[in-house]
Amino acid sequence: MTGIVIGRLDHLVLTVRDVEASLRFYETVLGMRRESFGAGRVALRFGSQKINLHPYPSDVEIVAKDPRPGTADICFIAETPLEDAAAHIAACGVEIEMGPINRTGAQGPVRSIYIRDPDGNLIEVSNYEAARLKA
Repeated sequence: MTGIVIGRLDHLVLTVRDVEASLRFYETVLGMRRESFGAGRVALRFGSQKINLHPYPSDVEIVAKDPRPGTADICFIAETPLEDAAAHIAACGVEIEMGPINRTGAQGPVRSIYIRDPDGNLIEVSNYEAARLKA
């Protein structure tokens, strides 16, 4: 048997209490783009990926076994230098809970800051290049 080879992540789903509040946060603070699809569904686009938003409780046909708002921990790699990203996030009135701090990403060392979205999901914003320069 040869098994399966996964090439990339296409999308993920966040279960949220307030879809509009989540859309505003991710659009304003993280620069993602709103996208409508299907029968009244919404997603956030960034790069070649997207985050689908499911309201809590959800009427979507198939969902995770126990979907709940605030249970995600996600790392985004920013093209913006981390110091500039941190300044923008602070200007949006969002508290930086930790960082900048060195961490390890999927492709090596990253420099990260941590914030929370409206549901309390932990959002890590990171740079690879900054980690190499600050190590």
